[in-house]
Amino acid sequence: MRATWILILVLVLVALGTLWRSGALAPATATRPANGPVGTSGPVDVEKARERGAAVAGKAAEIVSGVQETVADAATSSKIKAKMALDDSVRALRIDVTTTGSTVTLSGQAASTAEHDRAVQLARETDGVSRVVDRIEVK
Repeated sequence: MRATWILILVLVLVALGTLWRSGALAPATATRPANGPVGTSGPVDVEKARERGAAVAGKAAEIVSGVQETVADAATSSKIKAKMALDDSVRALRIDVTTTGSTVTLSGQAASTAEHDRAVQLARETDGVSRVVDRIEVK
């Protein structure tokens, strides 16, 4: 759930940044000059513009990649939490699941060794999980 909120926040910030840079969020007086249209004068450095465009595209690709990783991590965590919620021997609300890449970390409390073992098993059986870090306390 936390990863979902982070994803939403990142997407909103990217959208606001794009709108701000495009001038869509600028005051009306800044986008509508009183004396007609505004243009550029003098030479335009095409090579510099291409370099700037390439840099912006590179940063956008990095952001998209990060968002895709966050979505994939959230999906894996959600699959595991859903399995726990559907399993009568595991109290899913007492066990937290976080995912980074293919590594899943389980933390929280289990009422018994059987509940602990079942939670770890459910995580290990999930597609895309290569490693499970077990931080569940048995109480």
